[in-house]
Amino acid sequence: MQAPTAPPTYESEILDHLGLVAGMYDELEIGERIDSCIAQDLDQREVSVGQAVKAMVLNGLGFVQQSLYLTPRFFKNRPTDRLIGEGVEPEHLNDDALGRALDCLYDYGVTELFRDLSAHAAARLGLTPRFAHLDATSFLAHGEYGGDEGPENGVIQVRKGYSRDQRPDLNQVVLNLMVEHKAGLPVLVEPLSGNASDQGSFRELIDRHVDHLQNVHGFDYVVADSALYSAGHIQDLDEAGTKFVTRVPGTLNEARQAIQNTDLADLKPLSNGYRAREKISEYGDVKQRWLIVYSEAAADRASESAANRRDREHEAEKRDLRALEMREFSCREDAEKALSAFEEELAGSVWAEKQVLQAARFTIDEEGVPVETGEAGYLLQGTLVPSEDRLAQLVKKKSLFIVATNELDKERLSGKELLEGYKGQSKVERGFRFLKDPQFVASSLFLESERRIMALLMVMTLCLLVYAALQWRIRQGLKETGCSYPDQKGNPTQRPTARWVFQSFEGIHVLHTRKQQFILNLEEYHRTVVSILGPEYERLYVSHPT
Repeated sequence: MQAPTAPPTYESEILDHLGLVAGMYDELEIGERIDSCIAQDLDQREVSVGQAVKAMVLNGLGFVQQSLYLTPRFFKNRPTDRLIGEGVEPEHLNDDALGRALDCLYDYGVTELFRDLSAHAAARLGLTPRFAHLDATSFLAHGEYGGDEGPENGVIQVRKGYSRDQRPDLNQVVLNLMVEHKAGLPVLVEPLSGNASDQGSFRELIDRHVDHLQNVHGFDYVVADSALYSAGHIQDLDEAGTKFVTRVPGTLNEARQAIQNTDLADLKPLSNGYRAREKISEYGDVKQRWLIVYSEAAADRASESAANRRDREHEAEKRDLRALEMREFSCREDAEKALSAFEEELAGSVWAEKQVLQAARFTIDEEGVPVETGEAGYLLQGTLVPSEDRLAQLVKKKSLFIVATNELDKERLSGKELLEGYKGQSKVERGFRFLKDPQFVASSLFLESERRIMALLMVMTLCLLVYAALQWRIRQGLKETGCSYPDQKGNPTQRPTARWVFQSFEGIHVLHTRKQQFILNLEEYHRTVVSILGPEYERLYVSHPT
């Protein structure tokens, strides 16, 4: 009889970069604060709401192309007790537990809860930024929603609307996001129905949370793109004492005239690659400073497209001229009027030469000799060449933009700071790229409940918060200690992306024996990051007794 096989004396689990994620989640006290806000009966659940959210954040930042609305499979070979909490097993993190956690987040209020979590996180990180950047994006939603019951108060609706993904045929939801400009840390999130407009939703979001933004976060200026700029909205902001920085829509008559009247030679250097001038505007009955900015990079980008447009106009005008040259006019005055009207419509061309000719009619006599029969009408003749002035005009139009603020004190906000504040809008755009990255698996949503979609959008933004906080802490720590981290080519850098750090932590495992847990494959550059982040992170990446 064969002896039974002895049970294995060791096993390994995948740790990778998840210790960094878990450590930041704990450092920012996200789970603790969620559990302090949401009443829960731990006798009825294996994990708290804060732990369930932590599991979703770990999965979301796992970059393994698995659904964020996870199952225990993600944690099957991962040290859940080390990452989430003592006694937590993968089977505890099932769909039911996570779904009920999302319900709890919705019931509390996702915008209000996230607002408080982010304010605490910013304080823990020592972030006191001047600018808050606001923008919106959309996420595709698959499934059947709404039914015949009609909209529920406070619940978003999955609808068709303006699609940032160029898929207007599909249902979607919209997410308003506000981030601070130093670390790109999200500070405010608001899920909206798929047909919500930026102009209306931006205004309402700021109105509801302006006191919190100014008094808790300490923001001086709300920054947004041109969707924020309308007469009624800037009046409301100004009356509420809210300082704004926003791009002026190029479609406004006053903006078009300001750009048209700007002589590039009169612009003064502002910062590298930018020149500008200021003017005072009272658009919407709000006195404000307009910074008219010329961008060298924008001019370079515009050169080819502007030349193509000018050339298309020129070719069309040459065709029109050939048709005009085929016409015969009864008198010189009519011909000259037609020539003048044609000239007024020229855009991409200028005359190389032009003239009005008197035509003559001929017949052939019996001997075959041409004989003039008398006066005929008048003809136009000319040559067009591409207009260099038109090219310069098109490049200029695409090279100039206007940034407006109701901060009239140049000592508090100089022109250079105004431009830098507006350029920080790229922080929120990078946040959207992160959320919609295919590896994050969040560009499409598959939940059946619109309430849970709202909560899931908040969890996704918590992933961005943890990611941005880690990147900020790692970069600041490397700078302060004078250390560096190898980039993709092995060269030292003090500004690695968190994603690259995550990728370079791949292959770190926890080996369990009967008496000891060992951390495998931890290199010196890994230890540098863990040491910079602090003791709580070191605890997750050290060997200790079983």
